[in-house]
Amino acid sequence: MKENKLIQQTIDYVKTELENAEGGHDWWHIYRVWKTAKQIAQTEPVDHNIVEVAALLHDIADSKFHDGDESIGPRKAKTFLESIQADDSLINHVILIIQNISFGGGNFKQKFNSPELAVVQDADRLDALGAIGIARTFNYGGYKNRAIYDPNIPPQLNMTKAEYKKSTAPSINHFYEKLLLLKDRMNTPTGKAMAAQRHQFMEQYLEQFYQEWEGKR
Repeated sequence: MKENKLIQQTIDYVKTELENAEGGHDWWHIYRVWKTAKQIAQTEPVDHNIVEVAALLHDIADSKFHDGDESIGPRKAKTFLESIQADDSLINHVILIIQNISFGGGNFKQKFNSPELAVVQDADRLDALGAIGIARTFNYGGYKNRAIYDPNIPPQLNMTKAEYKKSTAPSINHFYEKLLLLKDRMNTPTGKAMAAQRHQFMEQYLEQFYQEWEGKR
């Protein structure tokens, strides 16, 4: 189905900007979040243009690839949306979503809420769960040259946002520090149902992982 002009222009922009991005935060991450957000939005009272544009732009400049600077993403998104003469109300709402979508560690409190943010946030969190979430975790761990697992480095469950962003822990720790926490932080009924299934898959994976680590399977 042909997308409307606003959505198509945004797709074209994001594809160009993220052409050489890390594999877990590239165009295909955006594509999955966009598709999932559209699915969840069917069951929620939302502005679909805001949901789609925010989903497409939510990681246009992820702070972890810009020395932790959280201002670059919202700024790039605003500049782009102004360049295509999007409505001011849409621009402002999309920027607020981008600024508040992040997990940011267990103690981070978002400062803005809307039905549209709830949908896009669920879609983004779902891409951190299940089979895709596992693949993205180890892809990023390899990108950062992190250990897969070290039994002598336990997960840290009470990190501040700053500590979370600076963590260099093994990839398996990320399951406990973020991924397994997401199921209980979903916003929408559809998101919660999808997260429950993906959460269960990750638990099964971890059980298999530890058995194989000790040579038992």
